Amino acid sequence: MSIERADLQAAIARLAAAMERDFETLNAADAALGDGDLGVTMTRGMRQVAQKADDLPEDLGLALLACAKAFTSSSGSSYGTLMATGLMAMAKDVKGKTRIEAADVSRLVGLARDAMMARGKAELGGKTVLDSLDAVALATADKSDPDAVARAAVEGANSAMDAFRDKPATVGRARIFADKSRGMDDPGMLAMTSVVTALADHKQA
Repeated sequence: MSIERADLQAAIARLAAAMERDFETLNAADAALGDGDLGVTMTRGMRQVAQKADDLPEDLGLALLACAKAFTSSSGSSYGTLMATGLMAMAKDVKGKTRIEAADVSRLVGLARDAMMARGKAELGGKTVLDSLDAVALATADKSDPDAVARAAVEGANSAMDAFRDKPATVGRARIFADKSRGMDDPGMLAMTSVVTALADHKQA
């Protein structure tokens, strides 16, 4: 099984629905450690992407680039900018391709992680979305079966949440809370776990 335009469109629909569902959860998590608007950022961003879904080109690189532009058109938030940065890194890699294999997922997630790390001038281990992406990239490495990749991605995202929950945030706005952030989920990691879970559910109608 490979990922083509129709699969991307179906994934966008799942993501948009997941962000609507998790709107309050993400806002609440972000209110505890940030501005309290992450749910707004993700929901508005995915609404814009969903509106463009029917017009996406067969070229997956151009399609992902269009998604990145649509997402950032709704918000100038730092998280939205990072999401778009990751999408653009993947878009550049698959430009000209109409199909992505499941075996490519780890590498593409790694590219997104590295681009976001450079843009945000952050390092791994700070209890951020970067740690979620790193865990997903590592968990899906050397896997090519779509179901195995999907399961590993979700397990990776969840394991990162568990591993960092009791650690203090050291990057971004959350770092001002220092030890008070122990025992709390990072909002960005929480959002990425929701994203990965929705993307992995490729059997959903």
